[in-house]
Amino acid sequence: MTALPMGLDMAAMDNPLNAAVVMRDRKVIDMVEQAIARRHMFLAYQPVFNAANHDQAVFYEGLMRLRDGSGRVIPAAQFIAITETSEIGRKIDCLALEEGLRALAQNERLQLSVNMSARSIGYSPWTDTLEAGLALSPTIAERLILEVTEASAMIMPDIVSAFMSRLQSVGIRFALDDFGAGYTSFRYLRDLLFDMVKIDGQFIRDISESPDNQVLTSALVEISRHFDMLTIAEGVEQAEDAAFVRSMGVDCVQGYLFGAPTENQPWNRQNSMATA
Repeated sequence: MTALPMGLDMAAMDNPLNAAVVMRDRKVIDMVEQAIARRHMFLAYQPVFNAANHDQAVFYEGLMRLRDGSGRVIPAAQFIAITETSEIGRKIDCLALEEGLRALAQNERLQLSVNMSARSIGYSPWTDTLEAGLALSPTIAERLILEVTEASAMIMPDIVSAFMSRLQSVGIRFALDDFGAGYTSFRYLRDLLFDMVKIDGQFIRDISESPDNQVLTSALVEISRHFDMLTIAEGVEQAEDAAFVRSMGVDCVQGYLFGAPTENQPWNRQNSMATA
């Protein structure tokens, strides 16, 4: 069983609640390490559509999933917060990038986004994975989108800025994930120059009936438009909300209303339907 840092073990000795949290986190870390060792981690793909046209996906997002010993599929939301700050998080980023690059190499028409933490910048296995994947096809760079969470991007904005500039020069695009969920400094947003921002789903759910969400989302859209960043509404689940964000000028939409994440490659089915 993997040992957690001593500070966590000492905290557990002082408080039964802390002990329960430590034991839960240790179990999650063990589960993730086993999944990595067995390569039981994979991407589930969810489409992103033009807000005004839902006929064909603009691109897909690859979302990391884990299959545990009993065969259950577990989404990243249930383990990423516990693993992101450790090397395990870096390994997860490597696996996600590797699988995403493989999918891009197999389909020359595919555009795909893959999540990464800013903490993976400078992690040599991740960099090696990217370089090897880009070498598979001359068009992969321009079809790859790297999604960086707002929280991790703001930890080291100067490093993130230099990293983005270098990769944007070869055609890779960047999306700021969960925009509005954290504590973005607008000065950093100006300097980082993301290609697109994904407005956090907490502002999109029930937006057609929530004046608060309408005001907040409108502000995020205006900020993004000022910096020439494409806007994507995450977590769209109701037709009324999709219509509302379209009327606000949001460029793209993503959510269960348009398609759930699936392990099967949905672009193959979509292409078959289009040519039938």
